[in-house]
Amino acid sequence: MTLFAVGACSSDFLDVIPDNVATIDNAFKLRNEAEKYLFTCYSYLPKDGSIYHNPAFLGGDEMWIPYKTSITSDVFEIARGSQRRANPYFNVWDGNYSGGGPGDNYKLFIGIRHCNIFLENVTDESKVPDLTAVERQRWIGEVEFLKAYYHFYLLRMYGPIPLMKTNIAIDAPEDQINVKRQPVDECVSYIAELLDMATEKLPEDNTLVPTTEAGRITKTIALSVKAKLLLMAASPLFNGNNDFSSLVNKDGTPLFNATYDANKWELAADAALAAIESAETNGKSLYVFPQSPFALTPETMTQMSIRQAVCERWNSEIIWGNSNSQTSDIQRLAMPPLDPAHNHNDARKILSPPIKMARMFYSKNGVPINEDKTLDFSNDTQLRVATNAERFNIKEGFVTARINFDRESRFYADLSFDGGVWYKYDSPSKSDDGTVWGLKGKFGDPAGASHSFHMNVTGYFVKKLVDWNQITYTTGGSFYKGYAWPEIRLADLYLMYAEALNESEGPSATVYEYLDRVRERAGLAGVVESWANFSAIPTKPSTQAGLREIIQRERLIELAFEGHRFWDLRRWKLAAQNLNAPITGWNVKGTDQTSYYQEVTVSQQQFIAPRDYFWPIPEGAMIQNPNLVQNLGW
Repeated sequence: MTLFAVGACSSDFLDVIPDNVATIDNAFKLRNEAEKYLFTCYSYLPKDGSIYHNPAFLGGDEMWIPYKTSITSDVFEIARGSQRRANPYFNVWDGNYSGGGPGDNYKLFIGIRHCNIFLENVTDESKVPDLTAVERQRWIGEVEFLKAYYHFYLLRMYGPIPLMKTNIAIDAPEDQINVKRQPVDECVSYIAELLDMATEKLPEDNTLVPTTEAGRITKTIALSVKAKLLLMAASPLFNGNNDFSSLVNKDGTPLFNATYDANKWELAADAALAAIESAETNGKSLYVFPQSPFALTPETMTQMSIRQAVCERWNSEIIWGNSNSQTSDIQRLAMPPLDPAHNHNDARKILSPPIKMARMFYSKNGVPINEDKTLDFSNDTQLRVATNAERFNIKEGFVTARINFDRESRFYADLSFDGGVWYKYDSPSKSDDGTVWGLKGKFGDPAGASHSFHMNVTGYFVKKLVDWNQITYTTGGSFYKGYAWPEIRLADLYLMYAEALNESEGPSATVYEYLDRVRERAGLAGVVESWANFSAIPTKPSTQAGLREIIQRERLIELAFEGHRFWDLRRWKLAAQNLNAPITGWNVKGTDQTSYYQEVTVSQQQFIAPRDYFWPIPEGAMIQNPNLVQNLGW
């Protein structure tokens, strides 16, 4: 309408550009304006540290919340089986319903369009004349990465997608505007190619200025995302999946290759190793909590290493910290009140892992609790009294369920529960061997489900995401030290490499080595040793299938509550198996041991396969573009 209005006026008006009106030409005249456009491209990075904007938090089975109380999240509707074709929940295709909470909607195809505009202009050396050659190359590499990542994000959600290699003119013929979805293998090849191009131009991590450039894309980040892309492409959901053999374009082009390709695992292993080598060359290492000014036991030190690998700002393990996504809000939603004087508005305790997440963690011997031949977990709801020897994990003398005893350090680092110790900076005795914070979760207790809006519904609480520096003021209010959301940690790369190598070559000393690096930081013995000494299936690590199960569980434990389980269950084609199980928790309305420690069903889940492995394309987009085909089942 504006263009028609201008055309109807005198041609003199066409030469008049008000000072406050930006144009594409103006955006690339000088470095300062071009840098603003660079950050526009960055601004579309998903806010994965937000429960509203990361479907992996509340869209699966890792954490549950009370329905329609203090927070309302569209992604939670996905977990509840309410996804829909008309206005889909968390729709990043055209940007509607992308979270249901504070923040901008995600329109990733618009983000890709901005990336294309940037690349078209900045690759033209006649533009932005005050930009140095080195900086020009770096900026191009950053935007090539962002363009690749937005395509990857869409591919992971929707399966085969249109590839927007260049922008389409608004006056282009209809056959060009109505783009088609491209086969999965073509999507993966194009995204990998973009990442390779970006890698050549990006700086090394150790050249960044931490105070001003933290969060900017580096060579190691690009290599790591390529590893994640190729691991996904090699996994059962995308590699030889016959469930989607009938998904074809209107011209008959198959969008999924139904033939399994073992070489994809080799490519994934090579990519993961390249990312690891780049990371370690740049000084990355698994985070170990430094000795604090307080006297802490080795048990607590191990737990702090696990917790702070996520929460410590820009620590040695962070491969990619997403500075577009800060974490004060998610800490507030995870943190429970530990004292009657603590304010429920600042410690909302609403993120509630189901009991099956508690059962997932290993015993203290480093094997699954249903395999441990030396410890009996057959009746894991049975009550037991915590002894003095257990005081660093459970308050001495407290009666709690068997499931909470004799567990690995990651269990106590990631979760809290009725009677659990919650060590943090403002613990009353400073030391962990004295007066420390302990959680009380029965109805009427400080962390109990007695608040009208802020309540936990399973009896388990997410400790892992709360920085140990969190301080709760007894007069009300809390201080949370925010951190950039860790999109990728070094432990993730180690486990990606172990998985791909096991699939391509089978069990080997190298696979064990990278698994054991992660386990050692968690205070556990190696895989082979642990299974030989404590498992009822001692030969499990010696077979490819057995080791696959071990690696998958190791990922689910090590990366718990970080948004990986949601996508891993999908790419392994295990979502239907896991997301049709009921969500259970303790009876949070119970006021004493007998009534509280009853396992009850909080909700039933439903996952319809193969439909729910991918998002529906919005009906509006299907109507606008007749060349699009809908995902199966929608």
